[in-house]
Amino acid sequence: MLTACVGVAVLLMVHAAALAIEFVVARRVNRRDGTVRATRAQALRAWFAESLIAARVFCWYQPFRCNAIPDAMHRDDRRGVVLIHGFLCNRGFWYPWLHALRRRGHVFVAVTLEPVFGSIDKYVDQIDQAIDRVRAATGMAPLLVCHSMGGLAARAWLRDTVDASRVHRIVTLGTPHAGTSIAHVGRSLNGRQMRPGGDWLAHIAPRAGQAQRVAFTCWYSNCDNIVFPASNATLLGADNRFAPGLAHVELAFDPTVMRETLALLEPTRPARAI
Repeated sequence: MLTACVGVAVLLMVHAAALAIEFVVARRVNRRDGTVRATRAQALRAWFAESLIAARVFCWYQPFRCNAIPDAMHRDDRRGVVLIHGFLCNRGFWYPWLHALRRRGHVFVAVTLEPVFGSIDKYVDQIDQAIDRVRAATGMAPLLVCHSMGGLAARAWLRDTVDASRVHRIVTLGTPHAGTSIAHVGRSLNGRQMRPGGDWLAHIAPRAGQAQRVAFTCWYSNCDNIVFPASNATLLGADNRFAPGLAHVELAFDPTVMRETLALLEPTRPARAI
């Protein structure tokens, strides 16, 4: 038992040290960004929070709670939700969200994107099927809630779909819409696709003079340790919402972010000014 405890403690320390390097690099890169720069206190708090939250997500939610809450496919006349996770994740990432949606009684589908290291384009069919399932149960276009790479997968779906009205709104949480500097060290195909200035990102962007065909709400943070520069998580013309001091995984579980995102399911909810 002691050996196991020591082993877990060492792994957590290594994980926290790796996160610390990400925060240092992100803070330096963000010096050249137009987003309000994080203070040292904000960065330190975000690093500590991310060390705890990321460990919970990757060591508990994803391996052990992935299928604990199945998709909710009952008949309902309210808007439903499709949840799309990011890189190296599965549907277990959304465990607290699934609890919240089940309590509210909403229809929802949480996908597990496969293949894990394949092209983001390969995820389009899975997203398309999830959208159809929610629409069939509710008769309404669903809200898409996407973390990190999941937002790029949603945009790949939007690029390929003929009928964009099948989706009500796309909410992205720390999505590298313009890529992220950390992707330069990635070797997987989907990792390379997230490099700033790459051909793949250009291929999912609207053509010159065209607006996005679906309304977007983009949450971004100056303490995001994965997506930097911070403004790369925003989109031109979107409802861009600044969440200062939140780390990358933490952004998806912040109470304010969750509350305001779920409020978008309400029919009378006005969009916030850009």
